[in-house]
Amino acid sequence: MAEASRWHRGGTPKPKLHYRKEVEIRTTLQELALYFIFLINLCILTFGMVNPHMYYLNKVMSSLFLDTSVPGDERTNFKSIRSITDFWKFMEGPLLEGLYWDSWYTNKTLYDLKNSSRIYYENILLGVPRVRQLKVRNNTCKVYSSFQSLMNECYDKYTSKSEDMDEFGLKQETDSSPWHWGFVGVYQNGGFIFTLSKSKSETKNKFVDLKLNSWITRGTRVIFIDFSLYNANVNLFCIIRLAAEFPATGGIITSWQFYSVKLLRYVSYYDYIIASCEITFCIFLIVFTTQEAQKIREFKSAYFKSVWNWLELLLLVLCFVTVTFNIYCNVQIFLLLGDLLKNTEKYSDFYFLAYWHTYYNNVIAITIFFAWIKIFKFISFNKTMSQLSSTLSRCLKDIVGFAIMFFIIFFAYAQLGFLVFGSQVDDFSTFQNAIFAQFRIVLGDFNFAGIQQANRILGPIYFITFIFFVFFVLLNMFLAIINDTYSEVKADYSIGRRPDFELGKMIKKVCPSLFLTQIFYAFMYLFMRDTGDLAEQARREGFDENEIQSAEQMKKWKDRLEKKYYSTEIQDDYQPVTQQEFRELFLYAVELEKELHYVSLKLNRVMRKLSALQS
Repeated sequence: MAEASRWHRGGTPKPKLHYRKEVEIRTTLQELALYFIFLINLCILTFGMVNPHMYYLNKVMSSLFLDTSVPGDERTNFKSIRSITDFWKFMEGPLLEGLYWDSWYTNKTLYDLKNSSRIYYENILLGVPRVRQLKVRNNTCKVYSSFQSLMNECYDKYTSKSEDMDEFGLKQETDSSPWHWGFVGVYQNGGFIFTLSKSKSETKNKFVDLKLNSWITRGTRVIFIDFSLYNANVNLFCIIRLAAEFPATGGIITSWQFYSVKLLRYVSYYDYIIASCEITFCIFLIVFTTQEAQKIREFKSAYFKSVWNWLELLLLVLCFVTVTFNIYCNVQIFLLLGDLLKNTEKYSDFYFLAYWHTYYNNVIAITIFFAWIKIFKFISFNKTMSQLSSTLSRCLKDIVGFAIMFFIIFFAYAQLGFLVFGSQVDDFSTFQNAIFAQFRIVLGDFNFAGIQQANRILGPIYFITFIFFVFFVLLNMFLAIINDTYSEVKADYSIGRRPDFELGKMIKKVCPSLFLTQIFYAFMYLFMRDTGDLAEQARREGFDENEIQSAEQMKKWKDRLEKKYYSTEIQDDYQPVTQQEFRELFLYAVELEKELHYVSLKLNRVMRKLSALQS
């Protein structure tokens, strides 16, 4: 059969064009189906790692150790500790009572207290708790000469260089725990450590002895209280760290960490289903890596010009990091868990395992986030999603220019707020807090009374001008850029500028789309000429009846348009044009332009042949 493109372009036939179109459609559908299977597997894997009991275990433990008040002083608990006296009251009160549950509420002993304590009767205390202190040396800072007669001691804030390593009652030890990021410093492992006892009375005596011998000094900068629990009912470990920081300004700042993790991975039948999902995940990872490697070999540098390809690479990197974290965590659990459970008289450092397990959860959470974002790659063939992507791509330059102007003003206000209110308002205490506070102001969450109290003149001026310029002017400019661009894109789509193929139509027209291009070129030539003569000529040249009928239909469509818009009887009458009619006129003009281009090419060829004959 003669190729239709030969009628329109007068060039060589291109039979591979339609085949490539069909292959592209089928490949896209196959990738979409395969990716949905991968995404479902990843969802099962991630949700299987999270246990709803994790939240309730953390909530119960935080309520016990953070909210329980000191006997005789209902206002003092761990959260409200502000002095060394309050700290010792907490150690001898809520902490001691929370760690050691001697008997049932009827004063009956239900288990052997020599081996372990069971907090809330269900959570086994693993090993014994540990208390660790980090100190700084004297004269680590310099006192101004005028005040040296009043104060000759100076203890700087905590750094690794200023840490006190001298002998101090208890032995200086090191451990494998990660560094701790507190409110006023970053604290390394090690320090002055003592472990509690399994007996409540012995532990109380230790607290009294430490208190009498002034274990906490002016050089103390942080104290950590670490212990671990295991709940066999839900197969969860709860690793708890209570931290009390002693800043150089005086007072105490408390913080806490509760990690409920599942370190024993494969116990129930459901856990083995998760293990099969992990194996399937690795298989998918190998398949996707092979596909991307083949694409890079085929397209070379052109591969990196697509945003979706960069997203593919990012997702693969995150998947490999996830697998690496998983292997590392499982190996460390296998190596350390047995030894930690054997030493029941020592502190069991599960904090290291919980720390890396938490990072593993964070990495896989980011992975599944980008895995869901990748779905837009396939949905972009849809009309609505294509309009969205076109809008964002068109207004990108305008948004970048707007962002530069926006952040110049935004950071100027942030620095103004930090310098004016930073010493009195918590939201502006640091430059980072000032930035977040301004984002909250834009969203309607602000503390105007605190700003006004900090500075009665500059406070209201700062607030009113920030709201006016950022909220009323800049944000509305941003919305105007998006709205104008979206209106342009929607107008283009309404007159026929659409994506090459949409996802819904792609599924419906996989098979019939094989000959669409041949038919298109055939009828675009036929509707410009007399249909009867050219139909016979087309049959002689090998065109099938479907192509000829489509061309005849196009000829009728052209005649209808001419009658509607070019008839002499209605030349002076007002004829309203609908959106569909305007679209048809636009398509007609585009194809007419193509045909004129074709005629121009033919005339140029004839003129070149005439010039050659004359020469």
